[in-house]
Amino acid sequence: MNFKSISFYLSLFCFPVSFLSIINILYASYFDYFLSIETYFITLAISSSLGLSFLYYGKKHKRNINFIEQLILIICVYILTAFLISIPFYLSNYQVTFLNSIFESISGLTGTGFSIFKDIKYLDPTLILWRSSSQWIGGLFFLFFLIIIFSNKLFNYKMTTLTFPGDNNFNSENNIKDNLLKIFIIYSLLSIGILSLLNLSGMRLFNSLNLSMTLISGGGFLPAESLTKIISTNFQKIILIVSFLVSFLNFYLLFNLFNKNILIKEHKEDLYLILISIIFCCFIYLYNYDGLDIILSVTSSLANSGLTLIEPVNNLSLYFLIITIVGGSLISNSSGIKLTRLYILLKITSLEIIKLISPNSIINKTIFGSDKKILDDHVKISFLIFISFFLSLFILSSLLVVDDIGFEKSFKLSILTLTNTVNSQMFNMQNLNFSNLLTSSKISLILFMIIGKIELISIFLIFKKILFKD
Repeated sequence: MNFKSISFYLSLFCFPVSFLSIINILYASYFDYFLSIETYFITLAISSSLGLSFLYYGKKHKRNINFIEQLILIICVYILTAFLISIPFYLSNYQVTFLNSIFESISGLTGTGFSIFKDIKYLDPTLILWRSSSQWIGGLFFLFFLIIIFSNKLFNYKMTTLTFPGDNNFNSENNIKDNLLKIFIIYSLLSIGILSLLNLSGMRLFNSLNLSMTLISGGGFLPAESLTKIISTNFQKIILIVSFLVSFLNFYLLFNLFNKNILIKEHKEDLYLILISIIFCCFIYLYNYDGLDIILSVTSSLANSGLTLIEPVNNLSLYFLIITIVGGSLISNSSGIKLTRLYILLKITSLEIIKLISPNSIINKTIFGSDKKILDDHVKISFLIFISFFLSLFILSSLLVVDDIGFEKSFKLSILTLTNTVNSQMFNMQNLNFSNLLTSSKISLILFMIIGKIELISIFLIFKKILFKD
């Protein structure tokens, strides 16, 4: 195992946390929130020291690491970053245990939105900003992983090659740096754009800042008790809908919006996602909700955010859970099985039925009518992801049912965990108190929030490498 190279890359993920610490120190100083400012100084010192130590240990070693080592790096990034982000929670005046601090951190990094805090309005504003920042940085990190690491052609279980993956030429260190910089710039510009629109809509700057970091990452943390406390006008609802579209559609869609050739040829997955959003909205049109509330809830579900303005409705919660399982684009911050994988499974199944009925039929294996073909490896991977999702669902449900929350809530919570979606009133789960869960349940949720983001097949590949060495 190339530990020195892993150490080098791990160091690079410590410094963004240091930067966030500086932002919170400046924010606390400017608005005179000195109650917990020392916690961010401590976080800055620890993150900087660890970053420099890892950098020193790995700087003179070769930088090439194989795919399995990259997967181990991703898991290490989630664990280390979660520890660093947990420091202000643990050292705050709210008597948060270490496990609860890690739980809150992992929930933010994975964009899930589960929270051990019940009364958000009583939290220190700097801590609210810290929670939102954890989502923003988690979304950025995942895009780095998705485009740089999960684009590996040998283990392409994310199947990013089936949609527009950007410039995936990573043959040199300079190319990797250029792509990382491009991702950071696009991600930051989109965040600033959402922030500006929210601010122009009449929303408080503090709420706009926190909400923009939540929306761009497909997260679930809010600076208030519920979304209804922040959103009041139709213009604000439209901004949210557009933001959710940005979150679950291909990350490069806006980048190619004015390139007609690439838009038509490479972004058919996004066209189908928009189409399926319209279909899902039509299915619940008869429930007499405000039209914008319906669209917002559907797009929020596809983005695996879970934020909504509708009241709790038992007979619609399962419907929204199914939408969250679908997920968004292959290259987005959304989780779930993903539409393209479901499309491949459904198309191959229908083609097999057609072959049985009419053996001489011409089989069309194109994806969304594009030039890309469905290969046998795509079918195997899609089926494996489908099975692993429900295997994870069964395991997590079995672990949670031991807790005193009932089978239905255990099942719902398992789906939300694996799709990294917040437990909002859309699923009738808003009253769940995570701080009162058993220690075993919290640890299980922490593990499966990470698995939901990187998928169970990653863990299988690591174990296979460890147990069956070549």
